[in-house]
Amino acid sequence: MARFRRRTCIILSLFILLICSLMMALKTLRPDRAVFGDPFGLDLLPELRQHTVHLETKPGMSNGARDDSITNIKNIKSIAVNSLKVPVMAEMNMEELPAPNYNLHAFYYSWYGNPQFDGKYLHWNHPILPHWDPQIAKNYPEGNHIPPDDIGSNFYPELGTYSSRDPYIIETHMKQMRSASIGVIALSWYPRGLADKEGESTDELVPSILDNAHKYNLKVTFHIEPYKNRDDHSMHKIIKYIIDKYGSHPAFYRYKTKTGRVLPMFYVYDSYFTKPETWANLLTASGPLSVRNTPYDGLFIALLVEERHKQEIQRSGFDGIYTYFATNGFSYGSSHHNWAVLKAFCDSNSLLFIPSVGPGYIDINIRPWNNHNTRNRINGKYFETAFSAALQVQPDAISITSFNEWHEGTQIEKAVPKRTELTVYLDYQPHKPGNFMPF
Repeated sequence: MARFRRRTCIILSLFILLICSLMMALKTLRPDRAVFGDPFGLDLLPELRQHTVHLETKPGMSNGARDDSITNIKNIKSIAVNSLKVPVMAEMNMEELPAPNYNLHAFYYSWYGNPQFDGKYLHWNHPILPHWDPQIAKNYPEGNHIPPDDIGSNFYPELGTYSSRDPYIIETHMKQMRSASIGVIALSWYPRGLADKEGESTDELVPSILDNAHKYNLKVTFHIEPYKNRDDHSMHKIIKYIIDKYGSHPAFYRYKTKTGRVLPMFYVYDSYFTKPETWANLLTASGPLSVRNTPYDGLFIALLVEERHKQEIQRSGFDGIYTYFATNGFSYGSSHHNWAVLKAFCDSNSLLFIPSVGPGYIDINIRPWNNHNTRNRINGKYFETAFSAALQVQPDAISITSFNEWHEGTQIEKAVPKRTELTVYLDYQPHKPGNFMPF
């Protein structure tokens, strides 16, 4: 009898262990519809809690060139599938690279710096961000990361703690994106002389990025960040600045609408922090600062986080929506099961719908209290699921979050295994570092 009881206990223990393992695995997949507690992920957006605390935010062509940058949406699926297995990066002839898909847009960050090119580290030494609740914040470490071995990321780049000013880095990034069939670089951008808290002005890098993008037959669009005092007046000035200074470059991206118009596209991050009435001054035909039907007209794509943003975006005069966050379930906009409804809303209001997909999410090296928002890559299955969800709604384009936002672990840039005395960095194994879109 004792032997029977011992065997029963062992079997029961193994069964409990199996159940726990399954629960941990399911956590990485996090269902669209969270059923416990508050809407999942909204605590990371303080604006959506009490509208008080704002966490750090991320961050003329010939007819032939225009035709080259316009791809039928049906091509997204075929080229996305071809991107599932990306060859290890080596010296390649242009003929060996897959064709770029101009309906695949990747968010790109040029804010990194190191002592060799910038005199100091930028962004790699990102501070650990405190939780807004002091009682929670006191349980976590403070201070800045200390590169090169200790960086503000849970992954470690194959190129090391690089500078975005390094010409070799810029070209290498272009080649990696072209190798993944990405056609459009959505460049994180602040007006000249401005930057995020951890970086420095990077507008002077735009000519080099455009030139290298053109070398690989890529296009560049601008992802306008929430710079200080952003409003209708300043936006009018910077749109004019961007188009006047960069609009004649052959790599400057333009999108052909269903009505046949060919216009530059601008992503506007954190657009919901500005009142619809202010945007309407710039983006509606009757606005006092209107760019409509002028040389500075364009397609302005707003960030949708909450469901209520749909009506605000429409009243503002925007031309479309994107969802940015690569965390399924994090917000209304980033939840895959809402994309069909969003696409229908866009179709009925003549708006573009550009859902954002990503390989995963982890930011606990800069937000150690945010582990509940982590999304495991599951050896590429998470990315594959997101792509499939986007393709099912037949979007106007697909945006990828991100090429190199290392702080939030959404990058598809090459990463390598690395271990230090204090940190074991994540990597893409069992895939090789060259499979930077690790499906």
